[in-house]
Amino acid sequence: MANSPSVNQINMKIINALAITMLFCAIALPSMSQNSLTEKEKTDGWKLLFDGKTTTGWKTFNGPKGSKSWKIDDGALMLDKTVTEGRGDLITENEYENYELSLDWKIAACGNSGVIFNVVEDKKYNATYLTGPEMQVLDNACHPDAKIIKHRAGDLYDLISVSKETVKPAGEWNHAQLISNHGKMEFWLNGTKTVVFTMHTPEWDKMVAGSKFKEMAAFGKATKGHIALQDHGNQVWYKNIKIKELK
Repeated sequence: MANSPSVNQINMKIINALAITMLFCAIALPSMSQNSLTEKEKTDGWKLLFDGKTTTGWKTFNGPKGSKSWKIDDGALMLDKTVTEGRGDLITENEYENYELSLDWKIAACGNSGVIFNVVEDKKYNATYLTGPEMQVLDNACHPDAKIIKHRAGDLYDLISVSKETVKPAGEWNHAQLISNHGKMEFWLNGTKTVVFTMHTPEWDKMVAGSKFKEMAAFGKATKGHIALQDHGNQVWYKNIKIKELK
């Protein structure tokens, strides 16, 4: 009769099997890493807008490349509200027209920020929101704006409320998508399509005329522009920022 394996031998086999499994996962699942693209994403035309280490490809609105107030914090772009010099919205150096934008954001307690698109950079405009509409980034549980209709997280700021509230609490990561396709727009938040609208139509002009932007002649007029991360004076983080341009 053959000798039965000892308990120690069985334990070693289990440990070795676990080690092999962990090694396989580390090799086979590179997509789990932050601020990176899978091979499929690369094939599909996605490009990283943030490398997780630097502000390369970004600049301060109407200012220099990079920023003194936007810093790298554990692989995320973070607005350091303690910095007083060189403040301002951070914008992409390049302009975009038709695209899918994907990113993750989290906001500090009682915080406010936003993702602003079709931004025109020109010295005659002293803020990104004078030209670009905004996907609101907000702590709905605490910030005063949460009491205002069309000012809550995920809203097309001051224009359209989300169809369903899917935002997570302050301090937790949210996944947002913005699709711009020849004026047809979609906002997604945490896997749910929350806002749909079409720009540059009579209906769009009427909606803007009934909002706080009615006196801003250039608001929502551009068909392309920079993408901005808003400096609203509150701590906020962005990561996994990627874009796929559409034809």
